[in-house]
Amino acid sequence: MALDTTALNRRMTHFDDHDDLWLFGYGSLIWKADFPFLERRPARIHGWVRRFWQGSHDHRGTPEAPGRVATLIAEEGAACLGMAYRITPETLQPLDVREKNGYLRELTPLHFEDGTSAMGLTYLATADNAAFLGEAPLDDMARQIAGAEGPSGLNRDYLLHLEAALAELGVTEEHVSELARRVREHRNDATALGVQ
Repeated sequence: MALDTTALNRRMTHFDDHDDLWLFGYGSLIWKADFPFLERRPARIHGWVRRFWQGSHDHRGTPEAPGRVATLIAEEGAACLGMAYRITPETLQPLDVREKNGYLRELTPLHFEDGTSAMGLTYLATADNAAFLGEAPLDDMARQIAGAEGPSGLNRDYLLHLEAALAELGVTEEHVSELARRVREHRNDATALGVQ
């Protein structure tokens, strides 16, 4: 699959004739909603876990030194908490550009805290996309995140903002919190050595 998925996403027309739709965010979309929305509610999707296995060549890294950002990995019995936004179909156009680095729109059932559910979509980066980095030892991932920077800022800020946003939702995830702990250690080590 090509690195830029914008054109592929624009072919997905499931919600084009709807007045609005639900979008599920599980990474930066939880804490960086720089798009118009009609409503915002915490939600879960089932059968997925959040992992820092996707490369970021355009936001939190560069093609020469990609950062690592979140994607969803299928896992039976798992649930991933995030933020759902009710948006108009036109809002997908700028989001397709924001998520172009390997992410594809995918349909998914959303489950809200009040017991209701709705069909929505999320952006998912699967293992067959050109920017997928996959699993690696946590120390290696933390080093990569601690050192990467792109047009949208430091990769570590993405991770630490996500950890804080999940904490506000009352969620602690071992993968995210352990990566954040190790990234802080790398930053502290670098500071002690006089390196920024």
